[in-house]
Amino acid sequence: MKKYVLAALAGTLFALTSAAPGHAAGTSTFGPSSNPILFVHGYSSSGSYWNTMADDFRADGWPSSHLDQWSYDWRQSNATTAQQLSAEVDRLLAATGASKVDIVSHSMGGLSSRYYAKNLDSSKIDAWVSLAGPNHGTDWANGCAYTSCIEMRIGSTFLTSLNAGDETPGNPRYGTWWSPCDTIINPDSSVSLSGAKNTQTACLSHTAIGSDPTVYGQVRDFINS
Repeated sequence: MKKYVLAALAGTLFALTSAAPGHAAGTSTFGPSSNPILFVHGYSSSGSYWNTMADDFRADGWPSSHLDQWSYDWRQSNATTAQQLSAEVDRLLAATGASKVDIVSHSMGGLSSRYYAKNLDSSKIDAWVSLAGPNHGTDWANGCAYTSCIEMRIGSTFLTSLNAGDETPGNPRYGTWWSPCDTIINPDSSVSLSGAKNTQTACLSHTAIGSDPTVYGQVRDFINS
């Protein structure tokens, strides 16, 4: 217990000392090559999960029209959500005049968006991000019964199909972020994908990863590269 507390404190200090630089007045990291961002929340959540990160993007010059905090019925199959996500991608592209989107997902949101990329249309995605995603399942899902949650179980039919063959198909740039202190995604190794840029964060909780300033800076630079 004492070692865990010390590790947590060390992680907190790391996050404070290595946080992304503050937003300088009059500067913008949004440019001609920047894409609209489609945020995909996770289990038992909504688009409001992204309030902090969306505000950070706005402070860095992204217009609100390019920040889509999408909400969906998290209880349904992730395959159903992927079909609805496809329509949302098309809506966002039409609204902004862009040719591609960047997808930033948290937790279970990574599964529906990966299903979309693998089985529906990866050509409309430039960069795909998974924060604390159960990409290879989590034992936490053994305790819930909604279809979406059953699909998050280790060895589920859904995940076996999703992870068969190329885990990062098509031309999108794939990135994952995982925390050694995430008690929802077990094992930690579930998050990382073959062919993706896989990044370990400081000691962050499952929900805190989406509002951490260091993670934000890394995600911003990844999708904007």
